[in-house]
Amino acid sequence: MKKQMSLFVWAVAVFGMSSVFTPAFAAVSGASSADLSGEPGVRVHTKVNYQKYETRSTSKTFAVKDNNNIYYTQPSKRSALYKAYDSNSTNQSDRTSRTEPARADAQRKYYLAHPFFQPLEGKFGSVTDLGYTTNSYGFEIDQTTGPALSDLNADWSTKQISVKEDISFGVTDNLAVMGMVRYDSSKYAMDWKTAPDDEMTDSGLNMYGLGLQWRFVDTPEWIANFSGYYQKQTDMADFFTADLKAGYKIGSSTIYGLVRGWMVNFDKNSYGNGISNDNAALLIAYKTGDNNATYFEGGAGVFTVLDKDWTLNVEGMMGNYDWHNQGSIKAAVGWQPKSSFALNFYVKTAVYDSADGQKLGFWWYQPSAGLTEFTKIGTAKIDGYSETSMGVQGILYF
Repeated sequence: MKKQMSLFVWAVAVFGMSSVFTPAFAAVSGASSADLSGEPGVRVHTKVNYQKYETRSTSKTFAVKDNNNIYYTQPSKRSALYKAYDSNSTNQSDRTSRTEPARADAQRKYYLAHPFFQPLEGKFGSVTDLGYTTNSYGFEIDQTTGPALSDLNADWSTKQISVKEDISFGVTDNLAVMGMVRYDSSKYAMDWKTAPDDEMTDSGLNMYGLGLQWRFVDTPEWIANFSGYYQKQTDMADFFTADLKAGYKIGSSTIYGLVRGWMVNFDKNSYGNGISNDNAALLIAYKTGDNNATYFEGGAGVFTVLDKDWTLNVEGMMGNYDWHNQGSIKAAVGWQPKSSFALNFYVKTAVYDSADGQKLGFWWYQPSAGLTEFTKIGTAKIDGYSETSMGVQGILYF
């Protein structure tokens, strides 16, 4: 934001603009003039937290005098909390001999990358996920009020490296408890076409949660489970999630469908993407005036055993994530040389997103430019929305 400060000061000096406030701000859904206008004194907190895809995340919280706040986040709750896997493939020999080799050959193998896996009674499952996520889009500002910006075209980007640990324990063969925690390091940027770029970074232990997983069907042909869990994104929101999967086994493959839903309770009343420091902030708002949201997604996939040690999982999803819809595909290749250890390499990318063409509110706060409170100065038209994640999971069963 140091570069952004010079941009704003330059804009005010060149255009000679003074502070401009507009009553139109009160028209924002759920907001009123009491929410974001009145006496000066906006206090900007520096706590930042970007969440993901599944994943969706926050960046920063802004407090105004009456505590009805604006903040922004990049929701990414578009992936399962627990990278689950299942136990129902067999690797049996036709031999009927009682020799030790035959018995070993007939042992049941738990494929740890299976989407239905959960530990049996008294066992632990651990998934350590090292991931990289990118999100970007271009935007063009249609400014209608306020001091003139020197550049109206930019590209927004988020880049994040994260380490997430999911651990589960089998209370019974069909019921497991789950715990999860995540550390992430994120970089946000507004790459202006002619003006200096704005950047902001953040890192920290930003997520934790608890849940239950219940495998209520497991026959030679069918398998199904239900998961429910709570997830806290630090300085951003509480997520309450329900996940239902059902699969049909054919040979060495499982074809399955799934539905997932989230109830989201944001800490404040608005969210979007933005850049800020203690002296100024820019915000592209996904939604304002409401601290609740719901996300839904559904899809289908297939998991297949390629040979003794290798597996393949392909999944397609379509979801509604409050302010936009998205279609995505995911592919994962698993390598399991031992019954207690596996590596799972995955990539997930959006193939469709309704964000393209949407006009979102563009907000600006900077006392030195005369904007002593967050002010909507126009709209930002979104174009070329992109979201991709990839990584590797180390899976242990003990």
